[in-house]
Amino acid sequence: MSTTTTESEGKGLKTGALGLVSSIVVGMASTAPAYSLAASLGFIVASGGALLAGVKAPGVVLLAFVPMFFIAIAYQELNRAEPDCGTTFTWATRAFGSITGWMGGWGIIVADVIVMANLAQIAGSYSFTFVGELGVAGAADLADNVVWSTAAGLAWIALMTWICYRGIEISARLQYVLLSIEVLVLIVFAVFALVRVYSGSAETYSLLPQWDWFNPFTLDFGGVLAPALLTGIFIYWGWDTAVAVNEETSDPGKTPGRAAVISTLLLLATYALVTVAAVAFAGVGTKGVGLGNETNAADVFSAIGPELFGDSPFGKILLLLLAASILTSASASTQTTILPTARTSLSMAVYKAIPERFARIHPKYLTPTWSTIGMGIVSAAFYLIFTLISPNLLSALIGSIGLMIAFYYGLTGFACVWFYRRTLFTSARLFVLRGLFPLLGGLMLLAVFVYGLVQFAAPDWLVDDAGKNVTIFGIGAQAVVGVGGLLLGVVLMLIWWARHPAFFRGETLPRADWDLVMETQGIRLPAFGLPDSGVQAQVIAPDLSNLPQGRRATPAGEGTPPDPERRD
Repeated sequence: MSTTTTESEGKGLKTGALGLVSSIVVGMASTAPAYSLAASLGFIVASGGALLAGVKAPGVVLLAFVPMFFIAIAYQELNRAEPDCGTTFTWATRAFGSITGWMGGWGIIVADVIVMANLAQIAGSYSFTFVGELGVAGAADLADNVVWSTAAGLAWIALMTWICYRGIEISARLQYVLLSIEVLVLIVFAVFALVRVYSGSAETYSLLPQWDWFNPFTLDFGGVLAPALLTGIFIYWGWDTAVAVNEETSDPGKTPGRAAVISTLLLLATYALVTVAAVAFAGVGTKGVGLGNETNAADVFSAIGPELFGDSPFGKILLLLLAASILTSASASTQTTILPTARTSLSMAVYKAIPERFARIHPKYLTPTWSTIGMGIVSAAFYLIFTLISPNLLSALIGSIGLMIAFYYGLTGFACVWFYRRTLFTSARLFVLRGLFPLLGGLMLLAVFVYGLVQFAAPDWLVDDAGKNVTIFGIGAQAVVGVGGLLLGVVLMLIWWARHPAFFRGETLPRADWDLVMETQGIRLPAFGLPDSGVQAQVIAPDLSNLPQGRRATPAGEGTPPDPERRD
């Protein structure tokens, strides 16, 4: 069944499948809290054995939340106007045009493909760690075996691709279970660590938490704070999946945006608690389980767990649960990473920005077929290529993903401001939520992108376990993967433009002036001008919040208004 319908007719996805709670669960599960902290906290604290944020890691986590929250607000407001599963692709196209929109969509796709390599690696490795904790002899040794862990990672990609293919509801039900295990274990980890610190039974280098840990502004921005923030942003990334499934929710215009905002707030609370606990118990030194020890950076929970829980039977149970939480986190995020990518490519295909076969919907499961399977295949291929080149390159991906995130999240913030530019000053609420917050979020991410890129490009920025610089063509691998991913998108876009120019001509998804104005005696007055330009039409907010009772709103320009309902 091929779907190339217009936006008003929908794309064939199953509507009304998710409610607010389900959307929040999907949004939080997509961030993979346990995996994200395990893989990122060490790199926030230090880099290459040298302190980066150090004890200020909780402050970096708090500061990274600010642009994430601002961009979540932008997603919420843009989704009110057009709940399209293409999200950044669709909104940036509407605001800035086809080139910018296409690159926004590509940013989502390439970031998701890259992170799948990390997720598959950790899921594959932890599969054997978990089995080893259950007492299976020799299983734990396979966790460090590249061949076996890669095979297991590929199996996880295949399994989660199949689940996403089978339907959005089965995906959501699975996330309820996986996320519950994950969050519960993180809370137990944090409480256990803090109890040991305050009781004096922790390590000799453990630290008592200080309020000053939440102040990151004493750090150098260009050399320390910006790169640490890129990694901090990575741990929040994923809540936008709640918006990517907007066309499958019970209230597409409201539920996804609310779920995105609530997800970021819940993540902040979780990350603040766990980060403080980890820094307090392990410290930031380079010895033992210290977070400054570069041998612990790739997985801080595996390093801290044995020392924290001990060798008692109860401690072994907690270690088993900790391993289970990392495994469920990575596997859950593997699944929820496929969801937004498949729906972004679905939307792009519907509007003929990529081959139309990616717009096909399964007639029974009502899920994208080519888009879902294609995401799984491409992710598996990327994972294999990077593993064959060098497993050390996989450690370079977190920083490069941070660049991608800053790119398309920041673009969404700017798109929100431009999209609503003519209605920003009609009320204080609209100015703050559609102008100030999205603009600040976009500017913050732009600054972090630029400064982080400069640091990542340094050949000695990332060092592997053997003390060698991780570079590509003599440039820091994180910068090369990040920029190279975007440049590849430019090449693919130009090729598609040359062969199928309809989208780039604005024929399938045109830029639209969706500002609404109040009708006066049935005559539309869509003029906008200077104060001396004569009688002007009153600008109406896209959600009709300032439309008087009994009056009608009409679009001021070409295109379909985001909410054609009227208050009679």
